[in-house]
Amino acid sequence: MNNLIFDNQKPVDFIAVGRLCIDLNANEINRPMEETITFTKYVGGSPANITIGLSRLGKKTGFIGRVADDQMGRFIVNYLQKNQIDTSNVITDKSGSVTGLAFTEIKSPTDCSILMYRDNVADLKLEPGDVSEEYIKQAKAMLISGTALAQSPSREAVFLALDYARKHGVVVFFDIDYRPYTWASPEETATYYNLAAEKCDVIIGTREEFDMMECFENNADHDDYFTAKKWFDYHAKIVVIKHGKDGSIAYTKEGEIFKGTTFPANVVKTFGAGDSYAAGFIHGLMDGWDISKSMEYGAAAASIVISSHSCSDAMPTVEQVDNYIETCKNGQFIAK
Repeated sequence: MNNLIFDNQKPVDFIAVGRLCIDLNANEINRPMEETITFTKYVGGSPANITIGLSRLGKKTGFIGRVADDQMGRFIVNYLQKNQIDTSNVITDKSGSVTGLAFTEIKSPTDCSILMYRDNVADLKLEPGDVSEEYIKQAKAMLISGTALAQSPSREAVFLALDYARKHGVVVFFDIDYRPYTWASPEETATYYNLAAEKCDVIIGTREEFDMMECFENNADHDDYFTAKKWFDYHAKIVVIKHGKDGSIAYTKEGEIFKGTTFPANVVKTFGAGDSYAAGFIHGLMDGWDISKSMEYGAAAASIVISSHSCSDAMPTVEQVDNYIETCKNGQFIAK
């Protein structure tokens, strides 16, 4: 058991709001991007990846967002539909916007970077009028991510979605998803991130992302408990702070602390770990598992994804995660 209450009378398990884009992952790994010639195309964007992950784990999912009126936009919508994600609230933007692109560089399993093209992107054209109260009302849970707060009108659309979710008892997850190149200043970033976090039930981010949100705070020691307890004065019931290869720590409003486990992996690249972790973690919470088991599931899903070239395509099924956990616990994992 955990401290979240999901309304199981609602017909939709989970919807996400925000970024839909394209990942172009380097095929020639272990070299800099200057020497990379070919890339493989995948659907990307943190909220998209998390939704795909939850759909693969058997949840009934949907998405609220905008895509460009181009081949990439159509590719994204088709991919979501093939993964049983409802796209009735994914709008094709007609303003001449483009699809956001993320070129990835894989110099080594631990030295990866992303080159983003985010000018005039369709996902930031999402408007408050695109957000359906009735659609959100039908969902047990909703996820927002920080990138969608970076500009208007997407920013206002997210805050309207948050208001609808609070009004109708929808459990809200906040994936911090901080991308500095989309923001004008640290102060602007922290202001809108904090305003959004105040309305959320579960907040998930890295230590560095929480540090960014605390530019108005006095937490020079980067203390995790200091970070978490602030949000329990608002709606938050669980705060998860991720520490990369050192695992994660979850804090609850009731004062509990849970240290997450990690699993071995044949690492290809580091990106995608956070999205797969969130999908596995949310899946567990929605199934009523305790927080420790949910964190374990998220960690196993993350290990599977970082062992693959892709993010969205590699999101595992329940059978794959269960088998991975069993293999690792039985000492049968074989490092390559």
